Amino acid sequence: MITINEHYLKLQASYLFSDIAKRVAAFQKNNPDKDIIKLGIGDVTKGLPPAAIKAFHEAIDEMANDATFKGYGPEQGYEFLRAAIAENDFRSRGADISADEIFVSDGAKCDTGNIQELFTNDIKIAIPDPVYPVYLDTNVMAGRTGFFEDGRYQGLVYLEGTKVNNFVPSLPTEDVDLIYLCFPNNPTGATISKDELKTWVDYARQHKALILFDAAYESFIRDESLPKSIYEIEGAREVAIEFRSLSKSAGFTGTRCAFTVVPKECAAYDRAGNKHFIHGLWNRRHCTKFNGVSYPVQRAAAAIYSEEGKVQAKALIDYYMANADVICATMDQLGYEYVGGKNSPYIWVDGKMDSWAFFDRLLATAGVVCTPGAGFGKCGNGYIRISAFNSHEKVKEAMARLSAAFSG
Repeated sequence: MITINEHYLKLQASYLFSDIAKRVAAFQKNNPDKDIIKLGIGDVTKGLPPAAIKAFHEAIDEMANDATFKGYGPEQGYEFLRAAIAENDFRSRGADISADEIFVSDGAKCDTGNIQELFTNDIKIAIPDPVYPVYLDTNVMAGRTGFFEDGRYQGLVYLEGTKVNNFVPSLPTEDVDLIYLCFPNNPTGATISKDELKTWVDYARQHKALILFDAAYESFIRDESLPKSIYEIEGAREVAIEFRSLSKSAGFTGTRCAFTVVPKECAAYDRAGNKHFIHGLWNRRHCTKFNGVSYPVQRAAAAIYSEEGKVQAKALIDYYMANADVICATMDQLGYEYVGGKNSPYIWVDGKMDSWAFFDRLLATAGVVCTPGAGFGKCGNGYIRISAFNSHEKVKEAMARLSAAFSG
């Protein structure tokens, strides 16, 4: 008989954002006249930069002509995009990354979930709490955890982010093999300094561990003293894989383009202790299971690195960060403590009550949707995440509603 992968049965009933959608749908059904403003999911609302649209159209025209038509492209991505990424995102900041160390994909979510296929099931994994759910769920699916008990999965090392440590976890007190880090952090919006990040790189080098560094929100960093890439840290090329996305930095959530950086020195080991370079393994996996991002999308992505594209993409970031400023000002006015919003589009608010209760309160009294922090882990209970991804008008209206509902 056909049998299922029973590790899927360990998963919580549904994905966090599916739970939120169901609650909002039920509320709207019971309150059909209530106008809802969504500041929960991290989806952008502004159109693509004009430079990307122009390149998109030109590439579509190429696809319509036999002489310029493109069929299967290189699974790793076209050279024109990989070279632009290497130069603009890394070399310009002193990070020694070459074009052939970049693998273009359709999303950082996919890559962070797929990368763990390269490693054995008995490795010890350290995952932040609060955490982006994909890191956790994909390892549950792969069978690297026990069952879910008291808000956590057995067999994992949880890196707690709390108010005490400014939501930057401390190094694990036990040996671990695979470490997930995300900065600017999703969901808390917290950032990490170069000195703090160096302690993680040093730990990984000492323990022969590997860091999976999710930098999907690096473009929102306004403090130039903060690292945008882990490869700004000496020694990181040996022990870190970095994930990036154009979803937030250039509005590509519906267009789908991202990339993963695997330096050629980055290594893992077989059971006999022999070193194997991950670059070749990931390339093999990539070629077997992925057929590449479409040519028009890659042309649109490359246009983001043109001079006009950079200006237009920065304008998008500035637009959303202006929203974050409005949200932060409202939280200050209402007396709520928070982190994030300064170098991140997320504001992590201490609601001083159960996360889902605070979610329901915002929805019922103000018609505003947030994300309950408890959905991101045990350390998230009592907090909510507010997203700056919406129009200026909607964000201002949402904050006015909160001020009216919660003042006094």
